[in-house]
Amino acid sequence: MAKDSDSPPDRLSLDPRSEFYDEALLSRGVGIKFNGQEKTSVIEYSISEGWIRVAAGRSLDRYGQPMTIKLKGIVEPYFEDPSQTPEGEEGVASEG
Repeated sequence: MAKDSDSPPDRLSLDPRSEFYDEALLSRGVGIKFNGQEKTSVIEYSISEGWIRVAAGRSLDRYGQPMTIKLKGIVEPYFEDPSQTPEGEEGVASEG
């Protein structure tokens, strides 16, 4: 996995049990634009397949996880704080 790219991965999940979970990327802050609108309740997304998963209200499944629905459309992820540098390079981009 290349950590020096400036674009989020094709697929990312907030669920630590998922194989697409990446704590380092999530700590950097990933925002999602879906069909041109800002979405804040996205649990998982896939750019190539064109979908996001969002929580379906406050409903929980039998394991205590939020119930989700899949919405299809144009997915545009971005880093909320692009000036933040990867681990080990702190202080370089923090000037100013």
